[in-house]
Amino acid sequence: MKLATLHTARGPRVVAMTDDDRHVDLNLVDSSLPTSLRALLALEGGLTRAAAALANAPDEAVAEGKLLAPIPDPGKVICIGLNYRDHAEETNSPIPSEPVVFGKFGNTIRGPEATVTLPAVSEQVDYEAELVVVIGRTGKNVAEADAMNHVAGYMNGNDVSARDWQKGRPGEQWLLGKTPDGFAPTGPFLLSADEAGDPHDWPVKLELNGRTMQDGSTADFLFTLPQIVAHLTKIMTLEPGDLIFTGTPAGVGAARKPPAWITDGSETAVTIGPLGTLRTRFVAE
Repeated sequence: MKLATLHTARGPRVVAMTDDDRHVDLNLVDSSLPTSLRALLALEGGLTRAAAALANAPDEAVAEGKLLAPIPDPGKVICIGLNYRDHAEETNSPIPSEPVVFGKFGNTIRGPEATVTLPAVSEQVDYEAELVVVIGRTGKNVAEADAMNHVAGYMNGNDVSARDWQKGRPGEQWLLGKTPDGFAPTGPFLLSADEAGDPHDWPVKLELNGRTMQDGSTADFLFTLPQIVAHLTKIMTLEPGDLIFTGTPAGVGAARKPPAWITDGSETAVTIGPLGTLRTRFVAE
């Protein structure tokens, strides 16, 4: 099932996408269902009830509006660095022996077809196509064997990064380099795990202004999704609606000669497996 968040005349609504790309407002079919995707994931049996609502949806439940980020209000935005050997090598970084973890904030979240403003204080803004895991079940100290039962689904993400802040400031300001407004576009939809198949062999591609810059595969993960979820839950409780950006393959702008930065008017397109395409436009501040 493809789930998304649509800004309608009634406000933001969780919708299911039909095979012909119509958007069904699930709350209009079953008024007991929440109107947010994060709340739907937290609801016991929420995805099963959503599927039932979609199957019984009348034409009157079809909604119109603008797609937002599937999860506009995640509790956590967790990112895994250097999770592809080729990316670690292109950045001259040691191959990690355990997942490298950092985070973003909610201010970074944007939806499909969004326009993101480039900070005036950065001249080295980079792209990173990433598979995003969406948590669907609360878990702490989760075993690897049980980890995938905590995953609700998947979506495209772009871990946009201001390299001159991330790497070029005193002490390497990763937090500031990763968290400018709009630096985590996601979407256009969440594909539920029960229909996604194995996400460990999906192509990961990014185009910058129509030119293919990244062309990798999740088969090249250094750390699998069960390993990542189990590792994170040793430290923190993961909750429904939390997002995990799982790392990017080689081809980032900073590693190119000459570097290929995102600039005023740039457009990126992220396409991962069956997750559609996430398009983002960038403008100068």
